[in-house]
Amino acid sequence: MKITQIRIYPFNIPLKAPITISLGTIEHARNILIEIQTDESITGWGEGSPFWMIVGETQASGLAAAEDMARLLIGQNPLDIEGCLTILTRYLPGHPTTRSAFDMALYDIAAKAAGMPLYQFLGGSKRTLVTDETIYINTPERMAEDAVRIYKNGAQAIKIKLGTTLKADIDRLYAIEKALMELGDDSRDYYKVPYRIDANQGWDYVTASAVLYQTRFIDHQFQYCEQPVRKQDLHHLAKLKSEGNVPIMADESLFDATDAIRLVREEAVDYFNIKLSKSGGIFEALNINAIGEAAGIPCMIGCMSESRLALTANAHFASARQNVRFYDLDGCFEHALDPIYGGITYNGYQITLPDTPGIGAEVDAAFLAQSERKTIA
Repeated sequence: MKITQIRIYPFNIPLKAPITISLGTIEHARNILIEIQTDESITGWGEGSPFWMIVGETQASGLAAAEDMARLLIGQNPLDIEGCLTILTRYLPGHPTTRSAFDMALYDIAAKAAGMPLYQFLGGSKRTLVTDETIYINTPERMAEDAVRIYKNGAQAIKIKLGTTLKADIDRLYAIEKALMELGDDSRDYYKVPYRIDANQGWDYVTASAVLYQTRFIDHQFQYCEQPVRKQDLHHLAKLKSEGNVPIMADESLFDATDAIRLVREEAVDYFNIKLSKSGGIFEALNINAIGEAAGIPCMIGCMSESRLALTANAHFASARQNVRFYDLDGCFEHALDPIYGGITYNGYQITLPDTPGIGAEVDAAFLAQSERKTIA
């Protein structure tokens, strides 16, 4: 089998409202879409979501890099996934989000050629996944309203974005706790829905330690805190882990397997957050998870602002690996429209995977007809 043509699309999806984390605000999902065609009439789809403040890529830089990457893959065997990715990495190191879109499309082709859904092609089974839902940075009052809405919708975990100042973030936590406590009689005990907090590198060590200590006085389980300090500050990640107030999860400190080995060696974190758009795709995500599993570190599958196309690929990966214990696949909840056919379905927060060969998701042709494209053949 040979790759004969690759199409590259800017994949722009409007958001319901701007979303803010400690590193910045985005107003649109400006993603990258890759369509790989072969001489055996098998087409693979891949998507990357370049969160510039995390991965150092923009849609514009990714689209430019994608043209060079596409030219390198014309004529290659798409079933040689490692070989294709090695070509891309050697020519253009970095650009993990752009590379992840090609990686995803290659796995889509390989699983379709094998006649298997992607989770089965990866050697796993179909599992029930339950995602959390994220509350983005806002006023304490607005974040409390979001928490009540998410809780009433039946969430089994609530993710809270923090990472500003000590007082502001503590005010946010207490406002959320107070609002849930005041719900009164309900079919569930509010304190049994755990919190997951994510600072996105927003704190220094002193602030992180103080905020995490305050969680002792909130009648709630805090499952973990993602990336409380700067990504290179492994010393303080390890110190926060040793303090034992809240388990620590690596996000921006973890891009690839080399980072995973470093985090294990430093005994810096309790958990790994794997995102395909951050790791460069499924191939490297498998390596990261294997290191975590060998070291006794469970993993979470996370997301940026992907459509259900990439979220479906993320879910296949998570389903195929038992060491992936947490699921944060709510990126499409913020999208104002859904341009995807097939793919994962949500029953509340429960995710069901498709059983069709490959990823099992494709992009609406009418939506693509309105988009620019670059064809490499």
